[in-house]
Amino acid sequence: MDLVVRGARVIDGSGGPSFRADAGIRDGRIAALRREGGPPLSGTRVLDADGLALAPGFIDMHAHSDLALLRDPDHSAKAAQGVTLEVLGQDGLSYAPVDDRTLAEVRRAIAGWNGDGSDIDFDWRTVGAYLDRLDRGFDGEGIAVNAAYLIPQGTVRMYAMGWEDREATPQELDRMRRLVAEGLEQGAVGLSSGLTYTPGMYAPDAELTALCEVVARYGGYYCPHHRSYGAGALRAYEEMVELTRAAGCALHLAHATMNFGENEGRAPELLALLDRALATGSDITLDTYPYTPGCTTLAAMLPSWAGAGGPEAVLARLRDGATAERIRHDLEVVGSDGCHGVPIDWETIEISGVGDPGLMSYVGETVARSARELGEAPWTTARRLLVEDGLGSTILQHVGHEENVRAIMRHRVHTGGSDGILQGAKPHPRAYGTFPHYLGHYARDLGVLPLEEMVAHLTSRPAARLRLPDRGLVKEGYRADVVLFDPETVAAGATFERPRTLPTGIPYVLIDGRFVIEDGRRTDVLAGRAVRRTPTPPVI
Repeated sequence: MDLVVRGARVIDGSGGPSFRADAGIRDGRIAALRREGGPPLSGTRVLDADGLALAPGFIDMHAHSDLALLRDPDHSAKAAQGVTLEVLGQDGLSYAPVDDRTLAEVRRAIAGWNGDGSDIDFDWRTVGAYLDRLDRGFDGEGIAVNAAYLIPQGTVRMYAMGWEDREATPQELDRMRRLVAEGLEQGAVGLSSGLTYTPGMYAPDAELTALCEVVARYGGYYCPHHRSYGAGALRAYEEMVELTRAAGCALHLAHATMNFGENEGRAPELLALLDRALATGSDITLDTYPYTPGCTTLAAMLPSWAGAGGPEAVLARLRDGATAERIRHDLEVVGSDGCHGVPIDWETIEISGVGDPGLMSYVGETVARSARELGEAPWTTARRLLVEDGLGSTILQHVGHEENVRAIMRHRVHTGGSDGILQGAKPHPRAYGTFPHYLGHYARDLGVLPLEEMVAHLTSRPAARLRLPDRGLVKEGYRADVVLFDPETVAAGATFERPRTLPTGIPYVLIDGRFVIEDGRRTDVLAGRAVRRTPTPPVI
């Protein structure tokens, strides 16, 4: 063996009881498992794992590292958590497929998520070329962790018909269907949507169903950020269930939370809805992060009509006094669709990052508090920040409920996703802490789930959704993407005050049998590659 991990408590990802065993790794795979009392394994290197649990590497089902993986070879935000695979292309907005116009527009639209990309060589336009770029990584050596990709429906719509708030023509819809098919043929695992983000939110259900029919033919899945997590949230979930059932497509619900005052204590209603659909044959999974606040851009709160035409059109509307007043009324009185149909509470909107360093005084403050300090109305503060920062400000939105978080994570189709935005001076701690927080706080300290079951939520279940035949379990023949952690000490270091603090209790992480984290420190190994959809011919 290249490496023998001796005396580990193996939590194999199946959800079954853990067991003591030695694991032998050779040529990037788990070549042998010897339970306690069996013949010993020998290897070039032996690692004594006494007191440590050996588990499959964690799969982040909702990541925003689309550019981070190309600008940061270290990427300890995820590697140090034991994450060995991230799913990119989330919320309907990312960087492939594009043409030159679309690329410029999407870079501007999601600068708050990923930066403006001025430090990136965008030498791709197709999904396949982006995945090839991930394979090459840094100097042809690769990237920090593995990555899969969802085709972003909002970007596809932008590419086919711009930012117009209207139904697609038959020709435009055909073009979108072709773009989705090409992306799946090139290795994407499915399709994502951001149905509270422009321009994806302009798509009616019939358009989304037509795209999901393409996804279904290729054996992919649909991952919607659906139309509301606030007012009408249950109806929004039901809409996605009905839509994918009609299309015959697998459904994975992104960051499946029940937020805002309207939904306090209502997680059981969501889970009952899902159970009914599962009982009738629907293929459904979901992911969540183990925190109550959400995180997005300040511009995402705006009503959809204000986003028509793209970022420059939004800024023009904000600069116009009468139009800005109409936006304020939708936000504060009506409840804009960008804010999930709920009138905005500026006390819950904390600025977590800005693109312009000159605006750093807003970071860490709620819009309401900054407005009080300036002696002005909150909308005046928010409007000025939106304009001066060119829509690049990110926020934490403190609208979640702990009982809902715990109830949803217990469900049998639950998986883990950080939804981690890595930009900004004060990002959400979920970007650096999601997976150890699940293991330490929720499994060990609170007992929400047994540790073995929690590990299954973070490993084999997402691997099954991604249809990866050799990941997600500690099993002979499977890839040696594994993590060794201390069940007694594993914990998220990241807090809302110090969100970039790395976790404790995760001393070893291996990808392809190579140490990415060794003795608690990031190595210089770049073992990550693009993980493409398992090739299957489309079903005609």
